[in-house]
Amino acid sequence: MYSHRPVLLDEALAGLAIRPDGIYVDGTFGRGGHSGAILEQLSGAGALHALDRDPEAGQHAWKVFTGKTNFHFHAANFADLGRVALEAGIAGHIDGILLDLGVSSPQFDDASRGFSFQNDGPLDMRMDPSSGVSAADWLARADEAEIADVLYTLGEERNSRRIAKKIVESRVAAPLKTTAQLAALIASVPGPRSFKIHPATRAFQALRIYVNGELSALESVLAAAPALLAPGGRLAVISFHSLEDRIVKRFLRDAEGTERDVLTGQRLNSDGAPQLKRVERRFPTEAETDANPRARSAVLRVAERTAGVVQ
Repeated sequence: MYSHRPVLLDEALAGLAIRPDGIYVDGTFGRGGHSGAILEQLSGAGALHALDRDPEAGQHAWKVFTGKTNFHFHAANFADLGRVALEAGIAGHIDGILLDLGVSSPQFDDASRGFSFQNDGPLDMRMDPSSGVSAADWLARADEAEIADVLYTLGEERNSRRIAKKIVESRVAAPLKTTAQLAALIASVPGPRSFKIHPATRAFQALRIYVNGELSALESVLAAAPALLAPGGRLAVISFHSLEDRIVKRFLRDAEGTERDVLTGQRLNSDGAPQLKRVERRFPTEAETDANPRARSAVLRVAERTAGVVQ
């Protein structure tokens, strides 16, 4: 039923420490790989709530999991998990939250979505094509300095200024409309680059992150997570590049805290409220990266909600 095997699946399931009667959240449903595996470990008393803002993910969810009374799909960005949990009556009672960041393989492989330069398609990149501004529309109106800043800060693109200048110059004659046009333009710009990846890789990453507000959404869901989890509940996050992982690592470090309560010895966060403790960090095995090269940059971080009350 679940043809797509997500990255670090076994490690994520182990990190969540799933209980058959628990309440779990898959914040990034995609095509249901993680959700299907979680559901298989739940009894009728357990429940899974899945979120995704991609309309195609919602259609797939209802098609694949129809009849599963303990499965609940929410058409929402995981940044809105706090609101979704409150409306569903599960805030503070969630036993595990899973976030598999970035673009799902079906999104990446569908040329019509515009996430990849491997196959030509419209330069869109929106995870929800019905809302927001496409990459093409943004590139058609953003100024040169803004484009360069996005490419550098979100893609760590060393050639950002030259690429931005070329984009602005080229759009005078005709706007960039397709992934192939943008990839070719970037490849034509001289300057420092890695020969291990396509010249457009970092720029496409930057534009996708910017168009979808991915880093701000991640910060929002992380900030909400401790209060949504039940004591002992787990947060498991799979990231694929350094910008995401840096945010997750810093959040978990700060949420764990450095000071200790003088009576209990429990770590305290900056507000004096116990929140999370880091449990483990896992990477894909060599066998997994051989079978799926996209897994090579993945890292899983797991933390557990402490028994104290979150203020």
